[in-house]
Amino acid sequence: MIRVFLLDDHEVVRRGLADLLQSSGDIEVVGESGSAQEAARRIPALRPDVAILDARLPDGNGIDVCRDIRAVDSSIKGLILTSYEDDEALFAAIMAGAAGYVLKQIRGTDLVDAVRRVAAGQSLLDPAITTRVLERIRSGVEQPRELKSLTEQERRILEYVAEGLTNREIAGKMFLAEKTVKNYVSSVLAKLGLERRTQAAVLATRLLGKTN
Repeated sequence: MIRVFLLDDHEVVRRGLADLLQSSGDIEVVGESGSAQEAARRIPALRPDVAILDARLPDGNGIDVCRDIRAVDSSIKGLILTSYEDDEALFAAIMAGAAGYVLKQIRGTDLVDAVRRVAAGQSLLDPAITTRVLERIRSGVEQPRELKSLTEQERRILEYVAEGLTNREIAGKMFLAEKTVKNYVSSVLAKLGLERRTQAAVLATRLLGKTN
């Protein structure tokens, strides 16, 4: 059985999603919430295979929740569900490590298929978009002033953050202590004048988008 957690501030939507998914026969809804903060606390403890996360909530957003829960347990796959086509949110979702980004207009059978694919380790994100985001970060020639302030090591950290890696995973790839990576991430945020990874993702998207 594929274990799923639902985050949406509309109870009717959550009930509809739960009924749809559980009628598939191979998906079990193990928890649900209408609050971003509550979901960020509960999801790591429940350890679902997939967390379906509403992009916009009264007390936050699903992209922040995705980043937070993956920082605790990177095996949990985040599937962002939204009513809006928003390039900035899509790029932020990529940088938060989401495995998929789908519109609420999606057909029920397609959503069930999306959950199965994400649970199996597949990505529903357009590879071309992901590649374009990473190439913009890697390209130092046309980078705006704000991103030019980053050192080469900090740019590498930002690239890995863009790929959705946790501090521990980044540490493993760069042969650094996890605490050292945490310090680098803090330095990147400080140079960008921000407090959270998702804020940095959105700002980087805006800045890099101007180079086109």
